[in-house]
Amino acid sequence: MNKPVKMLCTLAILLMIFASAEAAPGGEYYQLRMYTIENASQESAMDQYLQNAYIPALKRVGISDIGVFKTIEGKNEGQQLIVVFIPFSSMKQLEKVSGKLEKDSEFHLAAKDFIEAPYDKPPYQRLETTLMKAFSATPKYHRPELASPASERVYELRSYQSATEELHRRKVKMFDEGESELFIQLGFEPMFFSKVIAGADMPNLVYMTCHENEEAQAANWASFRDHPEWIRMKAIDEYQHTVSQSDKWLLYPTEYSDL
Repeated sequence: MNKPVKMLCTLAILLMIFASAEAAPGGEYYQLRMYTIENASQESAMDQYLQNAYIPALKRVGISDIGVFKTIEGKNEGQQLIVVFIPFSSMKQLEKVSGKLEKDSEFHLAAKDFIEAPYDKPPYQRLETTLMKAFSATPKYHRPELASPASERVYELRSYQSATEELHRRKVKMFDEGESELFIQLGFEPMFFSKVIAGADMPNLVYMTCHENEEAQAANWASFRDHPEWIRMKAIDEYQHTVSQSDKWLLYPTEYSDL
């Protein structure tokens, strides 16, 4: 299959996935867990816990495609994070998970060192948990299709804050009515688009795009900024001043990440 045809096929599949009505009514729910670490010892402890205890336990209760990402060195103002993305088909599924983990003896055995870590040797510095709901136009997460080694990839996590809830609603509408589709068309391999329903910096939205490497990331954003459709959308009066603050984290997937 030649490259143009392959690209068209990939685009068609992405659009079908994101538009599928088979997703949970109104969209899936996602949990984003952002662990701040400060040294190699904490990184090792977190890898041990996630890879051998937490992720296997989640899979035993029916959660699949769990993403684990780390910050790219030198790209996040010195911040060291381990980011865990967990998709849920519904709030009901999410609510059941904690109860099932409490009763999972295999999990508690595997996570013993993490759970019983002493106060002066914690496995991480801080944990920020965000609960999100997928946008209506893109109700299901997408597994990125990238050919590059995991260590070279750039997974770009972005948060857009709005000054008011009404401006936030308009920014979500902008994504639903064209911005998300443009990311898909231009090959950003977006993993998810979501609005935050519980977390820091509300009202805000969070999304993730995935790129083969740093060069591809730069090229994709250049194409986006210069695209006639983006130039048209950003000039619409309704969408003015909808973002008051934006934050981004440049990440790469761990060897044990599903995504």
